[in-house]
Amino acid sequence: MRAIDDDLIYRDECYQIVGCCMEVHKRLGCGFKEAVYQEALEMEFVDNTLNFEREKRLKIQYKGIFLKKVYTPDFVCFGKIVLELKAASELTDIHQAQLFNYLKASHLRLGLLVNFGETSLQFKRFIL
Repeated sequence: MRAIDDDLIYRDECYQIVGCCMEVHKRLGCGFKEAVYQEALEMEFVDNTLNFEREKRLKIQYKGIFLKKVYTPDFVCFGKIVLELKAASELTDIHQAQLFNYLKASHLRLGLLVNFGETSLQFKRFIL
C-alpha cells in the first residue's frame, strides 16, 4: 500500500468527501470523539446528496472460509471508496494498517483516512 498524492483515481468523489469533512471540521473543530464526527459527517453527506453506506459490514476470509467477525469501516462512499475517520493527535502506522485491511476485505481500490483530531483537518489517500 502506498500513500497517494497525485493519483487521480476517483478525483471528483474524493473532492466531495473531503469537502464534507472540511465543513464538519470547520464547524466542530478538534477535540470530540470519533463518533461525533461520524454522525455530523453523515448529516453532511445527506445534505450534499453524497452516496454512502455507514458502517458497512465487510466479511473477512481466512483460508477460503468467512470468519464470524467482520470489519466495519466508518463509511463506504459511492460504493467504491472506504472512508475511515479518526480523532487522534496524529495518524499512525496502525491507523494506516487498519485502512489497508478494510481495502483488502472490501476488494475496493481506494481508501481515505481522515483525522479530525488536529487543529487542521488531516487526510491521506491510499490505493490498494
